[in-house]
Amino acid sequence: MNVAMILKDKGGAMISARPGDTVAAACRLLAGHGIGAVLILNPDGAIAGILSERDVVRGLAQYGAGLLERDVDVLMTRNVMVCSPGDTIEDVMHVMTKRRIRHLPVVEEGRLVGMISIGDVVKRRIADTELEAEALRQYIATG
Repeated sequence: MNVAMILKDKGGAMISARPGDTVAAACRLLAGHGIGAVLILNPDGAIAGILSERDVVRGLAQYGAGLLERDVDVLMTRNVMVCSPGDTIEDVMHVMTKRRIRHLPVVEEGRLVGMISIGDVVKRRIADTELEAEALRQYIATG
């Protein structure tokens, strides 16, 4: 099982902001879409960074309420880990666990094609496990 199959199920729609958008605007995106992270894209569509709920909480602790009027590029993670459609579920689970991240943009041939979350990965892993269990039940029943 790989990332391409997750994207096939969930689609490639992504929510993004720009480096000059305010943290308040990014928080409205996060809350309005019920997501935990937003990609920060340059005008040319290249990934400039990623801003997560965790980044916002840390920023509030550091800067106080005034943070909300600052630009997202103050807080965003700039060195964004990415994955590719061909990466396996196990590969991305390992990266997410090791790096303590919950979201990975998906890049194919230098082009952003989607983003997956740990929730997407777990959902897919559970579905795969259920299929395997059903196949084993069928095998035993007919054996």
